[in-house]
Amino acid sequence: MKLNPIYIKRFIFILGLWPILSIGIDILQNNLGANPIEFIERHFGKWTLIFLCLTLSMTPLRSITMISQWILYRRMLGLFVFFYASIHLLCYIWLDYHFAWLDIKNDIIKHRYVLVGFLAWLLLLPLAFTSSDRMMRRLKVNWKRLHRLIYLIAILGVLHFLWLVKKDLTEPLIYAVIVSLLLILRLNIFKRKKN
Repeated sequence: MKLNPIYIKRFIFILGLWPILSIGIDILQNNLGANPIEFIERHFGKWTLIFLCLTLSMTPLRSITMISQWILYRRMLGLFVFFYASIHLLCYIWLDYHFAWLDIKNDIIKHRYVLVGFLAWLLLLPLAFTSSDRMMRRLKVNWKRLHRLIYLIAILGVLHFLWLVKKDLTEPLIYAVIVSLLLILRLNIFKRKKN
């Protein structure tokens, strides 16, 4: 029995809200550790990377399984990337710096992980604002070119995490491996299409 894509999209949307629900539970249970601000920021940062990996996996899954339906969920997953990246950024400028813009500017200049993280978010902006069918029709070929920025965003996101972590690099390296594999798979698909 083939499931209706509309129901699957609704299910993905509900699942996509889990990071907010889970952090809400942690807050209510006072389960945020010694540094609550850092815990909240990292929570949303990690979920940004998770949704980024899920978004990048849709095209390889379509190619491997020969099921085109996977592509129907890519846009929603991509919008969740932007959503959680924006919450991650908001936590940084609000909870960490209380909207002290000069201090934020100095931090961006001083720390390379902040710079690449902010750059990744800036690159997500045009992707989020051109995600509609209407913008796809208007931009035509340029839409595909623009949305290839997701590969650069993924690399910057992994670098952001790698440079942020000072001791145990295990987790960011896992993301680095996953993103690398997904990009290699995507590159192979692109090469096959050209041949």
